[in-house]
Amino acid sequence: MSADHGYEPRDLHAPRFRVRPPANWVNDPNGPFRWRGRYHLFYQYNPDAPVHANMHWGHASSLDLAHWEHHPIALTPTPGGPDEGGCWSGCVVDDAGVPTAVYTGVDREHAGLGAICLAQAASDSAELTAWRSLPDPVVSGPPEGLDVTMFRDPFVFRHGGRRWALVGAGHGDGTPSVLLYDCDDLTSWRFAGVLVDGRNAMAVEAFGNGAVGWECPQLYEGDAGGEWVLVVSLWDGDPVSTAYLTGRLITATDGGLPRFIPHAGGRLDEGRDFYAPAVLHDTEAGRTLLWGWSWEARDRRDVADAGWSGVLTAPRVVGTHPDGRVRVAPAPELQLLRSETPFATEPVRTPLPLAYDLEITAVATTTVTLLRTASGKELTLTLDPAAGTVTLDRTGWPRERPDGSGPITLRSTPAALGGLALRVLVDGSLLELFAADRAVATERVYRRPDDIAELTLHGEGVTVTGWEVVAPEHG
Repeated sequence: MSADHGYEPRDLHAPRFRVRPPANWVNDPNGPFRWRGRYHLFYQYNPDAPVHANMHWGHASSLDLAHWEHHPIALTPTPGGPDEGGCWSGCVVDDAGVPTAVYTGVDREHAGLGAICLAQAASDSAELTAWRSLPDPVVSGPPEGLDVTMFRDPFVFRHGGRRWALVGAGHGDGTPSVLLYDCDDLTSWRFAGVLVDGRNAMAVEAFGNGAVGWECPQLYEGDAGGEWVLVVSLWDGDPVSTAYLTGRLITATDGGLPRFIPHAGGRLDEGRDFYAPAVLHDTEAGRTLLWGWSWEARDRRDVADAGWSGVLTAPRVVGTHPDGRVRVAPAPELQLLRSETPFATEPVRTPLPLAYDLEITAVATTTVTLLRTASGKELTLTLDPAAGTVTLDRTGWPRERPDGSGPITLRSTPAALGGLALRVLVDGSLLELFAADRAVATERVYRRPDDIAELTLHGEGVTVTGWEVVAPEHG
C-alpha cells in the first residue's frame, strides 16, 4: 500500500503520510522494532470505532521510514485470558532470536491495574504478521506493599550486561513513579524497586506536581558521555503532556541494581497534541528513533462523522546536548517524501498544499504565515534569532480542548551568524515544528473549507525552501 494509504482525498484534516489506520481509533505507538532490515511500528487500535476502547495492537512496517505498509492486527484480546479486556501498551524485544511483545493485559473486570503479558512472533513470520500470546502473565499485578493504584506500560532495556524493565505507576498518595524489574529471563520477572518517583527534586522542578501517574516510561542512551534520558507521560486521570529527565544510570560494581540520578529535565514536546511516545534503539543505524501519538483536538461529533481518530507523528531522531537538554530532529528519511522540485525557494506569497515540508532560516525577526481565515486572522510563526525562540500563534483556530488556543513558544538557543533554523512538517491537520534541534511542538490545526493556505514571510534576510509531500516511488 502506498504512503497515502488510499485515504479519502476530500478530508482536509486526514494525515496521509504518517502512520494511522484508514479508519477508527489509534493512540499510543507500541513496540517500534527493527527486524531483518525492516522497521515495524505497532500501535493501540480499536478496529470497530473511533473511540478509546477495545484495545488491539495495529501493525505497520517500512523499509525506509517513509513508505508504510499496513498489516493485519498483531495482538487481539484473548477470551478468558489476562488480556481479555484489551491488549494495552508495551514494547517489542528480540528474545534470543524470537521477536516478543511485552505488553499490558487488562482482564474483563478492567480494574485499572494491568498485568504484564508476552506474545511471541511465529518462527516463520518474516514480516511479523503472526503472533501467539502466552496464556499466563509474567507479572500478574503490582508489587505488594507500595499501594500502587496505576500499573502499566512495560519497557525493556539492557544495562550492565542484563535485561531490565520499567513499568509506569501511580500510588495511593498521589505520587507517580517508574518501577524497575529484573527480567534478564523474559519469562521470570523480579521487582527491583522504584527507579525514580515524583518526589525527586529534579522531577518536581522539571514536571511540577500535577501528575498522579507516569505512563509509558521509555529510556534511551544519549550522545553526551554516559547520559541517559528517561521519558514519561504525565497522567492526572487524563493524559496531560510528556516530559523527560536526563541523568546517569549507574550500576554498582558488585552487580547491584541500576540507579538513575537526574540532573536536567523539561517538556519533551511543547505542543498540546502529543503524548505517549515510544523509542527504538536503532542499533543498525547507530541512533534512537521516537514516535508519539497526536490526539484529536476537535469535537467528538466531528470525529464520529470523520470515522477516524488519532495519528502517529513523523519519526524523530533523539539524543542529548551537553547541557542535558534533549536533541530532536526529523528523521532524514522523511526527505524521500519531498517532491522532486520545490514549490517555494524565495520569500514570496505562495499557495500551500495539504501536505508540505518547509525549511526556513532567519537572521532577523521574521513572521511566517501559513493559513488565513476569510476574516483575516492568521496562523503565524514568529522567529526571533536573537532570543532563539519560535512562537506559534493559532488563536484564530479555537479548539474544543480546555487547554485553550493561545500562542506557544519553542525555546532553542540564541542563533549564531548562520541564523535560526525552523523545520515545518504539515500533513493534513498535523503540524510539527522543529526549532533547530532543541525544541519541537506538535499541534493539530483544522483547516476550514474557506481558509486560505498561503505562505508569506515578513523579515529581512530570510531564506525558505518548501516541498510538497508526495507518495514515494518505492517502499
